[in-house]
Amino acid sequence: MGSERVRRLALLLGLCLAVACATRRGVVHDELATAARGDALATADALEALIAQGIDTPADREYAFDAVRAREEDTAAYAYARATVTGRLVQQRGLLGGNLVPDIERWALRSRELDLDFRNGAATRLLGTLYVIAPAALVKHGDSERGLELLEEVERRHPNDLENHLRLAEAYVSLGDAGPAEPHLCACIMGRSTMRHDDQQLLDQLLAQAGTPECVAGH
Repeated sequence: MGSERVRRLALLLGLCLAVACATRRGVVHDELATAARGDALATADALEALIAQGIDTPADREYAFDAVRAREEDTAAYAYARATVTGRLVQQRGLLGGNLVPDIERWALRSRELDLDFRNGAATRLLGTLYVIAPAALVKHGDSERGLELLEEVERRHPNDLENHLRLAEAYVSLGDAGPAEPHLCACIMGRSTMRHDDQQLLDQLLAQAGTPECVAGH
């Protein structure tokens, strides 16, 4: 009888811990679970949509990462999706996710190799941002200077994509050179209403750091 009570207590404790863990980590949104039944890019896009709205959970990022990793294929779309969801997981884990940074670099490079202009150079933009922001010890094929070159390259190739301007401005500001960021900040200010909510928040942060650009100060 005593052993049965112990067993039941252990089961109850395990259930309580599982519930506590789920509460802490959050739940996987239905739209992400549905997208994950499709391809890797659909999964990554669904996760990005949740992040843009500010409603993603830690469980969403883990789920997307596991779902994409389980369906490996050699296409630009897959490689970009893999780099993206890995990056989002690292963003969540912070220092504990440092071991995954080389995977972001690897898959972004592969996407570039397969299709340089996939989604207006999305992999180049991701890779450039990674090289600017990540500690040099965690990447093998670039540094902040190379990252800036990549971001300038993708902005030249796709000047109508505001995210390219935003990430280039972010790089300049991060490297302590706000002057060259001004035209890119101005482009984002002009197109602000078309930007994702989280990108608008990043724009506000950059403006707070860089100061008011001439395109705004002159009005």
